[in-house]
Amino acid sequence: MTTAPLRLGISRCLLGDEVRFDGGHKQDKFLTEVLSQYVEWIPVCPEVEAGLGTPREAMKLVGDVQKPRLMTIKSGTDHTHALETITMNRIEQLKDMDLSGYVFKEGSPSCGIERVRIYHEHGMVSRKGVGLFARDFMERFPLIPVEEEGRLCDPALRENFIERIFCYRRWQNLVRSGGTRQALVQFHTIHKYLLLAHHPQQYELLGRLVGQAHQHRPKELARRYGELFMEALAVKATVRKHVNVLQHMLGYFKARLGAHEKAELLGVIGDYHHGLTPLIVPLTLIKHYVQVFDVGYIRDQVYLNPHPKELMLRNHV
Repeated sequence: MTTAPLRLGISRCLLGDEVRFDGGHKQDKFLTEVLSQYVEWIPVCPEVEAGLGTPREAMKLVGDVQKPRLMTIKSGTDHTHALETITMNRIEQLKDMDLSGYVFKEGSPSCGIERVRIYHEHGMVSRKGVGLFARDFMERFPLIPVEEEGRLCDPALRENFIERIFCYRRWQNLVRSGGTRQALVQFHTIHKYLLLAHHPQQYELLGRLVGQAHQHRPKELARRYGELFMEALAVKATVRKHVNVLQHMLGYFKARLGAHEKAELLGVIGDYHHGLTPLIVPLTLIKHYVQVFDVGYIRDQVYLNPHPKELMLRNHV
């Protein structure tokens, strides 16, 4: 895992900047006090950068879901062009900032990534919208992990997002280093159990791609692997898949355990399976025996340490 700070984009109001339409902010303590120890934030407020001022008249998305207009609520002023212009310019700037993820403000007509209100004729409202800036960002950078701050209150979604930003940074480092076929094989090897915890079928597909590496040009191989890799990690890991991974790892040293030790480890895996303990409990015991028996193949697996332990993300899933 890289020790350098990851660079993440973020809606400025989530950092406590008073840039919202009402002159306020939506500071998120987890982002500003916890995750900030491991990332470098790149703050963006498209509405302010478009020159709309603070405070400003509240706005909403109006019209077609695929191409809505950004209108002020009371005066009906159309700010779509202003936001689209700053969006195009800002995304060009972000392209050179080596982002590994982005946290957007939920529900925002510029920054929400899903279920944003869109107002139609006759007062009808749907929740199928995407903020104008967020939509263009995701289209331009489809592999970069994105999330909304509200969804990060869910422990499983929080763990998944932070896992993905660290994985994406490792992927960026691989590509930056040249992405040789040998390096890709090693990258695939150390992410085996992490991938199996998310998407076993995609792991097999990635394995076939790596096995046929000689049939692809290095850049095309890296691009295709990156797409499938990030798609796999976006699939939510489940208790059942975690249990399967833990049992696979146990197989590497099971024969060396005494009867009591084996029963204890199987017991904590069973407790996790039945929701009696969090994932960190069987993982801690697995990591202990990996060190005791010096099981190098398992010790090198990203699955055991996908993000800083200080975040305690697996204490809650």
